[in-house]
Amino acid sequence: MKNIISSALLFLMLGANAHGALLKGHIISSEGAPLPGVMVTLWNDQENRKETVYTNANGDYKLHTNFQGNLKIRARHYNFADSAKKIAVTGSDVTTNFVVEPLLDALSISNSLTASAHAATLPFPDGATKETFISQCSYCHQQGNSLTRSPRSHEAWGEVISRMEGYGAIITNDQHNAIKNLYALGFRGEPVVRKQTGAFSLELADAKVEEWHAGDAMSFIHDTVVGRDGKLYGIDEGKDVVFVLDRSTGVVQTVAIPAQSDDRVGGNFRGAKLPIGVFTGVHGPHSAVQLRDGRIFITAALSGKLIEFHPDSHTFKFHQLPAGFLWRENLYPHTIRLDRQEKIWFTVTMSNRVAKFDPDTGEFTSVALPHDGFARWVSDNFLGVILKIAAWWPGKNIQLDLSHHKLFNFGRSIANMPYGIDVNPVDGSIWYGKLLGNKIGVIDKNSLEIAEFSTPANGPRRMRFDSHGILWIPSFDDGKLMRFDPKTKSFQTYDLPLLAKDEYEMPYALAVHPSSGDIWIAANNSDRVLRFLPRENRYVAYPMPNRVTWFRDFDFTADGKVCTSNSNLPAYAHEDQVAAFVCISP
Repeated sequence: MKNIISSALLFLMLGANAHGALLKGHIISSEGAPLPGVMVTLWNDQENRKETVYTNANGDYKLHTNFQGNLKIRARHYNFADSAKKIAVTGSDVTTNFVVEPLLDALSISNSLTASAHAATLPFPDGATKETFISQCSYCHQQGNSLTRSPRSHEAWGEVISRMEGYGAIITNDQHNAIKNLYALGFRGEPVVRKQTGAFSLELADAKVEEWHAGDAMSFIHDTVVGRDGKLYGIDEGKDVVFVLDRSTGVVQTVAIPAQSDDRVGGNFRGAKLPIGVFTGVHGPHSAVQLRDGRIFITAALSGKLIEFHPDSHTFKFHQLPAGFLWRENLYPHTIRLDRQEKIWFTVTMSNRVAKFDPDTGEFTSVALPHDGFARWVSDNFLGVILKIAAWWPGKNIQLDLSHHKLFNFGRSIANMPYGIDVNPVDGSIWYGKLLGNKIGVIDKNSLEIAEFSTPANGPRRMRFDSHGILWIPSFDDGKLMRFDPKTKSFQTYDLPLLAKDEYEMPYALAVHPSSGDIWIAANNSDRVLRFLPRENRYVAYPMPNRVTWFRDFDFTADGKVCTSNSNLPAYAHEDQVAAFVCISP
């Protein structure tokens, strides 16, 4: 009984301290109008963590925090100047009010705008150039943020684009020249003056965004998963590292993934000149999933392996995905998911395949997907050979000289690029999306038979099923949300909310909340996360407190938080100039 009482007292003490201080206040404009939807952000004393809430319809905010010390607090809102203060937080309640001033000078207005506003001013000569620009030049990062919009000469832009081609942008010589001219004419250092309007939703008043810095300016935390222990596991694709965040303490551990004796920096893609300082590893860990027994399996995009990580012991085991005839079957293992029998399924992006792994037997099954044309057939069969030849000259980009996307002017039509993947919870079938092929497909998990369907919007990226067996798909290229019913084989397309009518979004990934069924979308061009409520056919937009926000996937905690990692490539483009874990409490 004594132990029970002691435990209860400890629980009550911890519960009381868990709320810490209550920060509250009122935010108005200089004209005295209350402002709803203002982001109020508090940093800890080391400024490597922050918490953000939003004002309600009356301009009031409340922030419960455990941070203590002489802390920075900031109010940020569309079309207004930031207002920051230092406040003493000691555990008691603190009231801090703000009066925010409208932005008036052109440069300040321009610098406050999201990347979407600057990208919208680019003088696209035609729709085809815009499609190529979004698909290939915005593939891994924003266009139009403070790093990417710096003015350069035609020659300097040409060098930048050539470097991006080495990183994987698939464009023809004509497209190279068109995009070079586009940059030089559009990003000239002149301020962009426009008004962005973020729609306020009542749900914002209840939301909280938590952020923990991890790694450094060169870190590239591609995906993050919520472990069964409640910790966040962030996968650094460039440095072969797993970052482990204990959210209860804020401590981030760094676990290095070891190289094996036959591994080389860059793996199967060592002939390419990968981002200097960012890609220094051999494996390229990309996407992860956890089994019931605690093991975490990670796709190794560069080395063509499946990495088995034991989080309790921080040990690793490696499973080599067979390369197959002409080294064509293990090129860039990508997004990974788990079926109900705990068999692991993942896309193999550059091989146009889906692979299955049985963790009990260690056996791989490789499923070749339809080629969809001669140019893609050539890629599916001979890209492995091209990469083998290019590897003889590491970092020289010989693969670009050998590829038919330039030699024969095919461009990105040489690739299907199966990207997202998920398991239908109703019948267990495996569904994938071809990012460049503009199709979704289904694999019968028993017969391995395949059927494909063209999508009404281009660039199906990371997609997910809801609990009713409806597939939700982000259209990266066209900035849409798609709904697909496997029973009727029918699509429905939804526009995404924009901050201004001529802007566009680039939804990279989405996930379905296990409790509410709401669709959480990584918009990625406007520093927002979008939440779509299917039953009400409406969106809630959550502005993020960090300029240059780029999320690649979402996972959910047991208590319903939406977690991810900020992974613009490079991380030093973020406002905080470092990668970070992020969790949203809706």
